Amino acid sequence: MSTTVYRKVDPTLGGLIAQINQGDIGLPDLQRPFVWPNVKVRNLFDSMYRGFPVGYLLFWEPAEVSGARGIGDQTHQKSARLLIVDGQQRLTSLYAVMTGVKVVDKNFVSRTIEIAFDPLSEKFEVADAAIRRDIRYISNISQIWAPDADIFAIATDYIERLNAAQELSPEDERKIQRAIMRLNQLISYPFTALELSSAVDEEQVAEVFVRINSEGKKLNQSDFILTLMSVSADDARAALEAFCRAARQPSTTGPSPYNPFITPDPDQLLRVSVGVAFRRAKLKSVYSLLRGKDLQTDEYDPEIRDRQFAVLRAAQDKVLNLQYWHDFLKTVRQAGYRSSKMITSGMNLIFAYTLYLLGRTEYRIEEHELRRVIACWFLMSSLTARYSSSPESQMEFDLARLRPVVDGEGFKKVLWDVISSTLTDDFWSISLPTDLATSSSRSPSQFAYFASLNILDALALYSKQKVSDLLDAAIKSPRAASERHHLFPKNHLERLGITDNRDKNQIANFAILEWNDNADIEDRSPVEYVPEYEARFDRRVLEKMYFNHALPDGWQAMEYSDFLRARRERIAAVIKQAFEKLRGEEAESHQLRSPDELRDLIGGRENSTTEFKSTLRMNLHTGQNDPRMELGVLKTIAGFLNASSGGTLIIGVSDDTEPLGISADGFSSEDKMNLHLDNLIRDRMGADHMLYIHPRFDDYEDARVLCIDCDAGRSPVFVKDGKDQRFFVRMGASTTELSGKEAQEFIRRRF
Repeated sequence: MSTTVYRKVDPTLGGLIAQINQGDIGLPDLQRPFVWPNVKVRNLFDSMYRGFPVGYLLFWEPAEVSGARGIGDQTHQKSARLLIVDGQQRLTSLYAVMTGVKVVDKNFVSRTIEIAFDPLSEKFEVADAAIRRDIRYISNISQIWAPDADIFAIATDYIERLNAAQELSPEDERKIQRAIMRLNQLISYPFTALELSSAVDEEQVAEVFVRINSEGKKLNQSDFILTLMSVSADDARAALEAFCRAARQPSTTGPSPYNPFITPDPDQLLRVSVGVAFRRAKLKSVYSLLRGKDLQTDEYDPEIRDRQFAVLRAAQDKVLNLQYWHDFLKTVRQAGYRSSKMITSGMNLIFAYTLYLLGRTEYRIEEHELRRVIACWFLMSSLTARYSSSPESQMEFDLARLRPVVDGEGFKKVLWDVISSTLTDDFWSISLPTDLATSSSRSPSQFAYFASLNILDALALYSKQKVSDLLDAAIKSPRAASERHHLFPKNHLERLGITDNRDKNQIANFAILEWNDNADIEDRSPVEYVPEYEARFDRRVLEKMYFNHALPDGWQAMEYSDFLRARRERIAAVIKQAFEKLRGEEAESHQLRSPDELRDLIGGRENSTTEFKSTLRMNLHTGQNDPRMELGVLKTIAGFLNASSGGTLIIGVSDDTEPLGISADGFSSEDKMNLHLDNLIRDRMGADHMLYIHPRFDDYEDARVLCIDCDAGRSPVFVKDGKDQRFFVRMGASTTELSGKEAQEFIRRRF
């Protein structure tokens, strides 16, 4: 018969509690904090009350005891003889409820577990305010086992109290007495326990713990590694837990990891350490590495184990570096995110931190550039919910791309390649608008849109307050500074016959307003309230506001379904513009140029991004204002907007680059000329496109010229010509009109 390393014992629950009180049983550091929800504790007592088995306990009697804690938040003078290896959550639950002792939970907070019991129905509940007021319940069963408890008095008092509220039959009273006595007798509930002998060392105990928990109730692989750390790198695990504990509340004594985005758990930061140390995300294979497994012989070598733990320790030092931690969180803010409420995936944030640390500490990328690429990565992965399904596999795949990378340029190229292959033209024009067709209050695309408004420095709708200020996590007021407002209020939609909440609560029907404006609008039709709020702003401010909030012209009078479809497309366009700004690709052509830059631009003659016009409206041959001149200007502007690269139109320069100036157009001032151009664009192209057109006056040689810098547009631009709507694109050094299928195909590919 084979030799076993354990013996079987059969303690009662009362005996176990006595041993804990005496300090005989302790909790080794290789175990986890108390993580059970109260409802699970309730179910445990219900099972025991019904006489069901609740599993066995595993103890270890080490030769020396160090680092053991008491169960609950009590301390004991005596060193523990037995350490509980498996069953800690059950034993802690039982001890805490039966003695009234507080437990230290996963947030490192001491709390009391209160379980209530209805003796008449023999039903257990988690105590809450309603249960505590309900006279049918003994609101906290801890009193049943109190040292000075008189069980007969408790039963008598309960019966008298219940009799005052309802008439009890003699059978009811007997049932109550039996139930309370039966509950009290749980102190004699028999357990089966196994005790590992003192000949078993700490690493073998860790192995037993992992093997037991790899079957039946599954633990995370991170639990296995944390268990191993308790044996081989106890100080490292303690540092990890201390960091997480400090991240849960603001510090009053100095720098701390506290932040508005995440209260990390040890297993999350462990993932970062593993990613930085080994470029791995799958913890199962890392567990073997940390145990010192020789991949050639499959044997476990203590020297290999020590080397791997040294690598992990070095990585963890970087992970817990407060300067790195807060610099990374600035990157999250740079991506437009302001609080944990906007982050739908903690795993996404954790992996972005892994990449940030690799870029900073391994590839030595300059901080400004590193923040730019990581901010873009974070926005991309948040927007696409990259780590919402099989996150570990996806992270493993992403880290695998970095294993052969040897320098910072290679690191950046890998990340930019992934970003570009994910955020394709089809994503912006098809996938994202489709993703936005949801009423989910936790949609990643919705929070990416809110982040985009922060990146664009947008004002809240009909407000002079910035969205970023209203979403600031530091603001603590009785009512949220901003609220999601139904642009088409729910009651108004009810009156239109739209009753399905999924339709009423579409993302595209929400905008960010100040709470007082939201309250004032109530359930009024947008046709009614919009003119009132538009009157607060001049047209230019309102146009930019409507672009940022993805509102088409005349949206308030649109059919609701048409409005949702149009707004989804515009929200996608806003997110795209914000991403391009974050990436640094927004068109800079509207920035003031030096005289040399303007001279070089004109010297390059007309090309795919530059064109000259002698005048805005004057026909130099006839000496009269000519609508054909205006149409020529509008055609060029539309062509640049419809192109993917934009361009610059310069008025006051001939085709052969002669400086003619703007005086021939006969405007009394530059402001008048600019206003005329504005009116032309609004009337014949639409005010929606003004945001992408940047007119400015400049000097060229001895003449004054009008430069019109055009960004690439976000939607197709048509020019009204009488009753016709004409579509132009820039091709080479000329502007070409497309019609019919050609125009449709171009629009499909470009937008």
